[in-house]
Amino acid sequence: MLPNFLYQLQSAGLLGAAAHVVPAGSVCCKNGVAGEEANADATVFHHEPAPPIKSAAAITTKTFMMIPSASEEPRRKKIQMYSPEFYGACAVGGVLSCGLTHTAVTPFDVVKCNMQIAPEKYRSIVGGFSLILKEQGAAGMFRGWSPTLLGYSIQGACKYGFYEYFKKTYAEQLASGSSTEIAKKYKTLIYLAASFSSEAIADVGLCAFEAVKVRVQTQPGFAKGLRDGLPKLVASEGVMGGLYKGLIPLWCRQIPYTMMKFGTFESTVEAIYDNLVPLPKNQSSIWTQLGVSFSAGYIAGIGCAVISHPADNLVSFLNNAKGATVSQAVKQMGLVALFTRGLPLRILIIGSLSGAQWVIYDSFKLFVGLPTTGGVDEQA
Repeated sequence: MLPNFLYQLQSAGLLGAAAHVVPAGSVCCKNGVAGEEANADATVFHHEPAPPIKSAAAITTKTFMMIPSASEEPRRKKIQMYSPEFYGACAVGGVLSCGLTHTAVTPFDVVKCNMQIAPEKYRSIVGGFSLILKEQGAAGMFRGWSPTLLGYSIQGACKYGFYEYFKKTYAEQLASGSSTEIAKKYKTLIYLAASFSSEAIADVGLCAFEAVKVRVQTQPGFAKGLRDGLPKLVASEGVMGGLYKGLIPLWCRQIPYTMMKFGTFESTVEAIYDNLVPLPKNQSSIWTQLGVSFSAGYIAGIGCAVISHPADNLVSFLNNAKGATVSQAVKQMGLVALFTRGLPLRILIIGSLSGAQWVIYDSFKLFVGLPTTGGVDEQA
């Protein structure tokens, strides 16, 4: 059996010695006599110059794994701008940027919502943290994390994916039949229109989860999370009355928020590259690009918090009070409280959140081979 095994090794190119092995049972030359059959133990040697010995790497590559060398490996297929794969990648980036960041700041959100609902009890940020920790323990700081994660992941996918789609679509429509200079001239209008459209869609996916989140965070005895909170809310108030009664206030909060977020971000990125960064974006390092993304995102987040805060107070009030209306909420809270209650904490949350979201989103785009957002005209 040994000669057969050796023969197989030689056939695969693993024997680099002078010997040529003939398998048992084959007709060969034995001791210079042709036509004799090799017995089971016979090994025939033809004295020829030994071929070069193969390296271990070459043997492993050729024989066992058949793995091509680095130069032979197929390159990763490049994602074409504005292709279905491009919009899919943007949606995945949105899931990561919104779902992860909103879930990470759940403790701040718990305090903010309780300050909005019960200001007489939760009088300050520090006092709110202390009181919730004292009454509910550390677990109380993360109440509502599951509807937050799922709801804002859905919202993020729609927000970023549809934004990129509408930005391209509206630019093409505006430039249709005329020069592309028209689209460039009104690019800020395109950013605002695209973000308006994308957020209107995204909020339909978010609304039900936001309702459960607020109820779980502000009423500790209501439910533990999404699994028991969602069916309980539907059973007690119905789908439209329980899950979607806050859709219009949510639109009033999120659409101005997103228009400010995307419009300010795009303009700030462009201004930073024009005035502060010595190199064009496509020549700047990855760290420079991500630093610009964070800076522009944080600046945009401050404006987002201020412009959307009254609606945020309304959403929290309506989702906490069964059967409440917008007019009742405004009357009970008062205009000053509507615009200012919980605002400092929300500025801290939203500024950091927005900066982190843009870094995550643009990091993912770089990872899949796409350019970061803003600063240059993206080519298809």
